[in-house]
Amino acid sequence: MRTAAIIFWLGTKELRTLIGSIALMGFLIYSFTFSVYQQSQGVPEDVNRASVAIVDEDQSTLSRNMRSALYPPYFKVPEGITADQIDPLMDASRYLFVVVIPPKFESDVREGRSPEIQVNIDATAVRQAALGAGYIQSILATEISRFANRNDSSSVLPIKLIKRKAFNPNGTNKWNRAVTGLLDQLSMLTIILTGAAILREREHGTLEHLLVMPITSFELAFSKVWANGLVILVFFTLSMLFVVEGAIGVPFAGSRLLLLMGTVVYLFAAAAVGILLATIARSMAQYGLLCLITIIPMMMLSGGMSPLESQPDWLQRITWFLPSRQYMSFAQAIAFRGVGFENVWPEFLAMCGLGQAAFLGSLALFRRSISATG
Repeated sequence: MRTAAIIFWLGTKELRTLIGSIALMGFLIYSFTFSVYQQSQGVPEDVNRASVAIVDEDQSTLSRNMRSALYPPYFKVPEGITADQIDPLMDASRYLFVVVIPPKFESDVREGRSPEIQVNIDATAVRQAALGAGYIQSILATEISRFANRNDSSSVLPIKLIKRKAFNPNGTNKWNRAVTGLLDQLSMLTIILTGAAILREREHGTLEHLLVMPITSFELAFSKVWANGLVILVFFTLSMLFVVEGAIGVPFAGSRLLLLMGTVVYLFAAAAVGILLATIARSMAQYGLLCLITIIPMMMLSGGMSPLESQPDWLQRITWFLPSRQYMSFAQAIAFRGVGFENVWPEFLAMCGLGQAAFLGSLALFRRSISATG
């Protein structure tokens, strides 16, 4: 009871410090709202309503079919212009793509020749230009092939392939980016805030005062964990409900309670990593550098930025020791696939074990770190 009371009162002291910092609270609000929303919109992986114009010098059935094949949401409705308008309109950023269909294009296709189509691209929008050029090439090639074959039939294959997309039928990229962004903010802020709380006590000269009191390093460290973890958990929950599900519109398939249980365990693991880094660092500047080389690899190798399967086999084995990988797999399985605890218990136990190992390691180094600076 005495240990629990000490941890509680030390934690409330830390809570008052966090809540009383207007700058810190503003940063947390920004991180769990605007930052998550911005990352969900992110760099577009699809062409979306790209402006396109057609210079139709053939005026044939095929050219009209090609024009009608470029339709929303990938492209805006194509507008017809003349050849002498191409340069001034593209200079004015009126169109991202201008397709020029030459005269006698249809007759050349009928006679088996290989006529050329010119596509002018405004490459200042580099990603959209690269993606859109591929889209236009594929769409126009399909229309030309269909016209040349005189029918809409496709070649008969020995196997009929039927695709069914589970959990995200429309392939909406912002769903995954929103959840990944939220989990990245959770990892980054938990590690930074918890470790910074230890270093703040050291730099203000209050850490030694606390340690000469009848409290243990466990009580001091755990009070930092629960206080900072509670603040992060509240912001995480509100962000999940009002930003991810509300503003962005990501459907939540699984149990929110189960996700919060796993989040509590991961907060403990991430906070333990923060305390471990704080015991190694001798100043806030050193701590910032340690966070930089720790948090970025944790985020990149967690499976949110790129699939785990795309990583080398030897690296995949190493990432098993990252709590961020276990939590990313745990959270995505619940949020997108709606699985139960029977499917994610290995990740849950792994987070518990990794968090306990990091916390015990930080306690082992804690007293030695204090004596080294004394």
